[in-house]
Amino acid sequence: MVASLSCADQWELYRRWLAGRYSFGWRLRTIRDGVDCGLTSDRDIIPSKIGSFVATPQFEILAYEPTELGMLCLRRRELLCEPGTIVTEVTLNHEFLMSSYLTASERALSEIALRMHTGSELNVLVGGLGLGYTARAALGSPRVSRCEVIEFLPQVIGWLEQGLVPLSDELNGEDRLQVTHGDVYQYLADAPPRKYDLILIDVDHSPEENLGTANGDFYTAKGLRLAKQHLAEGGLLGVWSYAEDSPFSEALREVFREVHIEPVTVFNNLIDVEQTDWLFFAHD
Repeated sequence: MVASLSCADQWELYRRWLAGRYSFGWRLRTIRDGVDCGLTSDRDIIPSKIGSFVATPQFEILAYEPTELGMLCLRRRELLCEPGTIVTEVTLNHEFLMSSYLTASERALSEIALRMHTGSELNVLVGGLGLGYTARAALGSPRVSRCEVIEFLPQVIGWLEQGLVPLSDELNGEDRLQVTHGDVYQYLADAPPRKYDLILIDVDHSPEENLGTANGDFYTAKGLRLAKQHLAEGGLLGVWSYAEDSPFSEALREVFREVHIEPVTVFNNLIDVEQTDWLFFAHD
């Protein structure tokens, strides 16, 4: 690999090579966490060289299956700009969804919520399993007695159980963790069977960009009032978003007395830019 090429230059070179070599059927787009090539076959489609600059990366399709939301892909690859660094990524309908590479904001959703809630023997609900980083951060606190995760896609739960994601061994061995298949938004709209000290939601891209058409009701004042019924006294709601959203913050302030918006900024060396995710916290 030529040292003078930045990570972004390497990705651009790779993108151009793919665009010329596999121009049929590929969906190529630069994304904030790298380049999603929409790949559906295994590592043998990766060239042994791109010109004389980039050596063969490791690339594996671990799962590729239809879901209620579209085609879901779990893949593992070696970073072009960091040889030896292996990341696990998820795409939905060939669009990037999440990665094991940059997980600061997913972890911060739990970490900041735990700093804001000073209680013990905490009962935590996490909406959306993903690759497990929010749940793992919650379970990293000895003050958490139970962490329940509700995941809409059974395939994602299966990846954890089958050991396909980086945190599988750790989370599968955690007695305080319960992962169930379901719709967390419908669960929060129904009468609460139990109360939670922390409810942490990391499902949609943002309050205005939802993965499912029915999810949007949660982000309204009406939906938040229903969700609030699931909070124990002194409980706190936290929501992840890649965008700062004024209408949602206004809805939160209509329902809760205290609202805090926390930016989490990291430098993404895959595309040589800083990126900011937004965490919304609300409590009475």
